Order: sequence, then C-alpha cells, then structure tokens
Amino acid sequence: MTEGTALQGMKRYAAGAALVQALLLIGCSGPAPAPSPTPTPTATAAAVARPAGPERLVLAFGDSLYAGYGLDRGQSLPDAIQARLRTGGINATIVNAGVSGDTSAAGRQRLGFVLDNLPRKPDLVLLGLGGNDVLRQIPAAETRANMTAMLDLLRQRNVPVVLTGMKAPPNLGADYVTAFDGIWPDLARRDRAGLYPFVLDGVIGDPALMQADRVHPNAAGVARIADRVTPLVAQRLAPAR
Repeated sequence: MTEGTALQGMKRYAAGAALVQALLLIGCSGPAPAPSPTPTPTATAAAVARPAGPERLVLAFGDSLYAGYGLDRGQSLPDAIQARLRTGGINATIVNAGVSGDTSAAGRQRLGFVLDNLPRKPDLVLLGLGGNDVLRQIPAAETRANMTAMLDLLRQRNVPVVLTGMKAPPNLGADYVTAFDGIWPDLARRDRAGLYPFVLDGVIGDPALMQADRVHPNAAGVARIADRVTPLVAQRLAPAR
C-alpha cells in the first residue's frame, strides 16, 4: 500500500471520526457483554471449487470485522479471502474464529483454546483485533501488551502471522493516536509478520462500502478489503524456495 493511499484512507477516517466518537460506548457489535473465552471455531465454505494441491489451513482470529457482523452467511472477510485464494490456485481453508465484541484482552484469553481445537497447527494466522479497544478507549499500553502476548504464543508454536491493523480516530488526541497506531507496525517489525496497517483503509467513510452503522463494511466493502489483504496472505502461504 502506498503512502498516498494510506493518507487518503486516513482522510476518510477523519471525516467519520465524530460518528466513531459517538459509538465509543457501543463497541463493534452493539451492546457488548463480556465475550465468551471459549468459542468453538467453525470453518466457513466459500462457493469456489478447491484447486488441486496440499491444503493450507489458515486461522482468521479477530472481532466482528472478521465474524461478518451484519452480513449474510458466506460474505465475511475470511470467506472473501478464501475464495480469492482458491481462485488464485491456493487450496486454502480459512477457519473463521472472529467473535463480535472481542477486545484484545478477550482474544488473548481465548487464542490458546482455539489453536488447541483446530484439526492441526495452522499454516498461518490472520490476526485482527483492536477495534473494540479503541472504541472503548482502552489504554494503548494494554492493547499493546495483549497483542504482544498473542504474537508471543504464535511464535512459540511456530505459526506465521499476518496482522490487519487498526487506527485510532484523530479526536481521541495526538498522544493516544500515536501510542495506539504504533502497535501494529512495531509488532510486525519485531516478529517479521505480514502487515496490512489499517483493515478499514479505503472503506470507512465511504457510504457505498459501509453498513448503516458506519462502523462495519458491507459486502462491497469486504470485497475491497479482501482484494487488498489476499496478496499478503498468499505471499505468506507460498512455499519456501
């Protein structure tokens, strides 16, 4: 992603910042009770025939932006990425372990359980949390600690990662924005992880790509994100040479 694209995305994000501020007490999925720490991950089937070749197992671990909040079955971001990978000749199965309302703390609590209940060690984890942290104004240091702990666990299990990052709206103040936005690039450098810096880049602020709540992408918005994230996932799944 170019610097110009990132700046354009942030301009759109700034335009929607006032609305995001109004949603700070709501969270990414409406009123959010404490998320269950032990959900059972379920695979979603994309309507694309599997190509030949060894199966590549990917865990999509995140919040409502992965779970497909407000979308029909089969329209979630993991579904869209899986379909694109298969169309591109990669025999990928993505297990969607997105839970609406999850903060980074809730994700940290359940990650080990989810990994232990997969049929085998995944070839890759697509990790996307932090949206609910910023909506609830959780201290950036806590978010960083939780994301670090999850990456530590994945490193211990020798599982590569692609991070889909989050950014704070400008109206939360320069100090918070700087501390929060730096989490994902810092951790990507530390762990040599793949990084898509802002999962909603080019989508948030565009009514044609967002649901009525202006927080979650619609199917067209998901398609836009998937078009951009899939190449990173495909690169990480490519066999070593």
